[in-house]
Amino acid sequence: MKRLSRRFYSRPTEELAPALLGKLLVCGDRVGRIVETEAYLGPADQASHTRFGKTARNEVMFGTVGVAYVYFIYGMYDMFNVVGYRGREAGAVLVRALEPIAGIGDDVKVASGPGKLTRAMGIRRSAHYGADLVTGGDLYIAGGARRAGAVATGPRIGVDYAGAWARRRLRFWIEGNRSVSRAR
Repeated sequence: MKRLSRRFYSRPTEELAPALLGKLLVCGDRVGRIVETEAYLGPADQASHTRFGKTARNEVMFGTVGVAYVYFIYGMYDMFNVVGYRGREAGAVLVRALEPIAGIGDDVKVASGPGKLTRAMGIRRSAHYGADLVTGGDLYIAGGARRAGAVATGPRIGVDYAGAWARRRLRFWIEGNRSVSRAR
């Protein structure tokens, strides 16, 4: 499978998020089709980890596009994001759900949420934070055709604290896909 290029990731996250739908997330021998994403923009986005500037936790969001930003949340889940932006901005796309293809079983809900996704795929902050998805090891995204279904948009999930940013339509999913975490 051919990895996506650095150029593919070099676009505003609100364009990258829907462009990732239908692509294949690969981690070793595990493969899933991306069916749901959320865009997190630069420092003005009050739901983004960049809102407080560059920190040890989020520094990869300010660096090279096409790398993994994996962070720990709620004391129990690793979350997988793809760094992508254009220019001198910062940002990342949270990959929220996968349709199983290989190595993660046949249950359509096995990776239907960002915490379930990282567990099913074996993605860990300790092993994959800052991993280069373009030239790196066993974690990457490959091209793939988008599955049947229109792209739906809606507000991101779990960011009510972000004021008006919580209502922005920065969540994207393949409508009708049974592996999506939540249909709205």
